[in-house]
Amino acid sequence: MSGFGLLPLPRRRLIQLGMLGLAGGVSPRSVLGATGNGSIRSCILLFLYGGPSHIETFDPKPNAPSDVRGEFQPIATSVPGVQISEHLPRLAQRMHHIGLVRSVSHTATLHDAASIQALTGRPLDGPDRELFAPLPQVYPSYGSIVTSQRPRLPSDAEVRYTALPYVFQNVVPTPCQGGGFLGQNYDPLRIDVDLAVRQYQVETLRQAADLGSERRKQRDQLRRSLDLDRESGRGLASHYERAYRLLDSNVIHQALDITQEPAEVRDRYGWGSGATSDVGYAHEMRGQNLLLARRLVEAGVPFITVYDYKQQGQNWDAHAQCFQQHKNHLLPPIDRGLSALIDDLQERGLLDSTLIVVTGEFGRTPKINGGAGRDHWPNCYSVMFAGGGIRGGNVYGASDATGAYPATDPVTPGDIAATILSRFGLDSAAEMHDQTGRPHRLATGTPLERMFAG
Repeated sequence: MSGFGLLPLPRRRLIQLGMLGLAGGVSPRSVLGATGNGSIRSCILLFLYGGPSHIETFDPKPNAPSDVRGEFQPIATSVPGVQISEHLPRLAQRMHHIGLVRSVSHTATLHDAASIQALTGRPLDGPDRELFAPLPQVYPSYGSIVTSQRPRLPSDAEVRYTALPYVFQNVVPTPCQGGGFLGQNYDPLRIDVDLAVRQYQVETLRQAADLGSERRKQRDQLRRSLDLDRESGRGLASHYERAYRLLDSNVIHQALDITQEPAEVRDRYGWGSGATSDVGYAHEMRGQNLLLARRLVEAGVPFITVYDYKQQGQNWDAHAQCFQQHKNHLLPPIDRGLSALIDDLQERGLLDSTLIVVTGEFGRTPKINGGAGRDHWPNCYSVMFAGGGIRGGNVYGASDATGAYPATDPVTPGDIAATILSRFGLDSAAEMHDQTGRPHRLATGTPLERMFAG
């Protein structure tokens, strides 16, 4: 990604940056649903890359045979009759702010194809497979759809869609993290973490040390004198203006500086698993990623995606030692960080207007394998919602006795997509258009309306 320290700015990147703020302006293709502006202003999507076990998290099976139920016990929650894993005690105490979907299902059995389903609501075009060479993204991610369709509000932030703290991948970056056919103008602003100092940064917003405001102003005046907007014939001046304003804006820069948070707040969110294999992958910042997400909500960013793991290794892909992995490394940081996020948003009056979505690309096999692990299982898994007008303690759908298949109310990734969009007031049956002008539905599914109050 080109930095601003390389000015004169690469023309294409500067325009893209400017359009991060402009994207989503009212246009003939922006279609609101019948509910008007919806009930939320922000969404935090936490993606548990690798595929968490639904049985070890939100859908325990204590009455199943031992080779299915595993080692963990269910515990009661703050909502009578709803139980989750014993290793999620903090979330259990906050179930009255949480809704669970226990019957999500699709057919992609491999990480890349399944992640594309989970983060775009659409299947990979072609056979179920992993990707060993870069592949262009087709359908846009949820944040890109929201950015492109939701009319801009006067109080919106300069940046409308962010993703952190890295681009996740199996072998190559998985093509489900950006604008797809909507174009790069609808990609998220990428936020990275500097592990050496445990701080966040946006490379695109960094300026060279010798490039002060006066020199930048001179460059802008030179651009104006060259009349680049007329040369392009595409109305680029406003995009340049916004890009320069974004450079000077303190809102995002301040949000990124989590050192402003009191030590007790940072400790409440936690850091990570502490496993030695986490080093270099920002896993030790797992709780801090959620703290940054809260700060971005306060900065007015409508859509924030947090990737919990970057690639294969110490992630949710527990083919071996599933119980040890979940108990010691995977569940405690999520339990702590998500609970702190829910409390923090509630205390700040932001929980009702902020939807939290927690999902992986699939679940794990009901049958435990010979390595005390569980393998890929897209046939049934769980998704967690919190805040955003959720009916606390609501459980949508159910899996069968072994967690193998939906028993009631099967849900598709398209339904999850439609649900997220509907909370922003978007009609999933409305159309978005690719760069050739062809129409596509915003989402192929139906919103899970009974998950939410009113």
